[in-house]
Amino acid sequence: MCQKEASGRFSQHSLFTSGFVNTEGRTWPFIPAMAELIQKKLQGEVEKYQQLQKDLSKSMSGRQKLEAQLTENNIVKEELALLDGSNVVFKLLGPVLVRQELGEARATVGKRLEYITAEIKRYESQLRDLEQQSEQQRETLAQLQQEFQRAQAAKAGVPGKA
Repeated sequence: MCQKEASGRFSQHSLFTSGFVNTEGRTWPFIPAMAELIQKKLQGEVEKYQQLQKDLSKSMSGRQKLEAQLTENNIVKEELALLDGSNVVFKLLGPVLVRQELGEARATVGKRLEYITAEIKRYESQLRDLEQQSEQQRETLAQLQQEFQRAQAAKAGVPGKA
């Protein structure tokens, strides 16, 4: 594949072989451009990874809030279970306490628990997806870093690293 010209240099047909250095020990002009291209791609992939990490953090925070709401609503459910029909239940609507039937309060808390549980499951699924995407992005970054290091080594003319 390497074709040597009369001048003693390798022709451009050898660009994708291991011979990035010409016979005089100088690198081809495309190698710095290749390193810059890989570096730009690497920066873009790092930004994607950082965004995934932000999304993951945001989802974890949302899930934690839902867990706190679930705990609070379970406590309310337990408290309502201790009451009988003779007790009076009020709910807070803005700045006003409004009387509410015990059965209606229990039903409302039950529906709220179902909703929160479904939301937690949705967040867990979202977290699994984001963690999987994050892992794939880490692998992509590792490959690009290796490519960039090889290009840097080739740019510097280090034998055996290209």
